[in-house]
Amino acid sequence: MIWLEKYKSVLVGAIVIGLAFFLFISQPKDNQVVVNANLPLGEAEMPGEIEEKEPDPISLKIFIDVKGAVKLPGLYEAIETDRVFDIIEKAGGLLDKADEGQVNFAQKVHDEMVIYIPKIGEEVENPFVNDSSPSKQNDKVNLNKASSVELETLPGIGPAKAAAIIEFREANGAFKQIEDLQKISGIGAKTFERLQDLITVK
Repeated sequence: MIWLEKYKSVLVGAIVIGLAFFLFISQPKDNQVVVNANLPLGEAEMPGEIEEKEPDPISLKIFIDVKGAVKLPGLYEAIETDRVFDIIEKAGGLLDKADEGQVNFAQKVHDEMVIYIPKIGEEVENPFVNDSSPSKQNDKVNLNKASSVELETLPGIGPAKAAAIIEFREANGAFKQIEDLQKISGIGAKTFERLQDLITVK
């Protein structure tokens, strides 16, 4: 009993420390960090993670030939999202004598396109044409070999005039010179002037 009395305070201290340690380890772990429990494993956002953006698609460069009543006719570089309005702006804009009523400013452009801006009083059936064609020789349309579709790639030549050209050569034989084109009704000096650099009979 003397020994118990002597070490009573030590035993009480040890019991108190033991109880305190037991209570500590038995507490629920409420303070654990939960990482977005609603997401499947591996899909939770990690701190500092930045979503990468896909690069914008690169627009391909194309070339447009602008002719007629514009301030600066010529060949212009464009992109596939450009429209006729954008190309006319690059060509310095329209002349005062340009006939805007025959121009579709909202039309999208495409590679090898020819944009012809007519003057007031000048009738053009197709001011926007594709100047590429398999029947061309040295980039010119052969009047003696071209089909109706190929003839319609010429500025000012629509289905009716293309049919007239084919009918003329079938009835009179091959064109001997490009000037013979003016023998066809509806193709006068002004129309021929626009076409003379784009056509051939060889």
